Amino acid sequence: MTKLTTASSNDDILRVLHEVADAAYGVLSSNTDWGLSGKRPTQYSVDLRADAAALEVLHGAGCAVLSEESGRTGDWNDDSLIVVMDPLDGSTNASRRVPWYATALAAIDSSGHRASLVANQFTNTDRWTATMGGGAFHNGVRISPSNCDQLSDAVIGISGVPKKHPGWAQFRALGAAALDLCLVAQGTLDGWVDMASHGVWDYLASVHICAEAGAVVGEVHGRELIVTEHSERRSPMVAATPRLLAALGNIRKEA
Repeated sequence: MTKLTTASSNDDILRVLHEVADAAYGVLSSNTDWGLSGKRPTQYSVDLRADAAALEVLHGAGCAVLSEESGRTGDWNDDSLIVVMDPLDGSTNASRRVPWYATALAAIDSSGHRASLVANQFTNTDRWTATMGGGAFHNGVRISPSNCDQLSDAVIGISGVPKKHPGWAQFRALGAAALDLCLVAQGTLDGWVDMASHGVWDYLASVHICAEAGAVVGEVHGRELIVTEHSERRSPMVAATPRLLAALGNIRKEA
């Protein structure tokens, strides 16, 4: 197995992230047990099995890991290459066979983003990727956001529910933040806003993909989105244009 360090190329890092997504898909595609784990609310037993398969690859590659399911593992130090991971984002969708759930992987080091991958694990045929300074891609094809500037024209993805109609044209609540955000990167949605908050594993890979695609990325309260503590929560938002991002920020602050 390739051993990764902070000196590894972004392309080498991305290749290992693909191996991790393959390992998680192997668990998810053969799973027949959609029962809860009993260890914490809303955690499915398959979450833990997918996590274990992913950790085997990542630890074998020498990476430190921050996972929703298993917390901080591996060798954490100032020179570590860290992979922030959600082995199964959209667990409820998966349990009900809604074809919209993902493995999300963001490799970072002390300088910030290195490589990111979000894989729709319903069929293992849709993957969004980005490397720092290298652009963003869907199945190998470069992507870019829409040019929507007006909230009244926009189709917006959300997690959570606003208190009142905020004035957008339409909205979508699809149930898997990592995948939802990628739709902004490729111009399918014009923006996305978190009406509550999420752990870093839910959004970090996707906001990197959005930024590399040319979308505008922010946090409702202006906080840093790259965090490495399991308990930290953030409210990310992304949009095709700065004006639309500002409108989404105003909506969220009124919620």
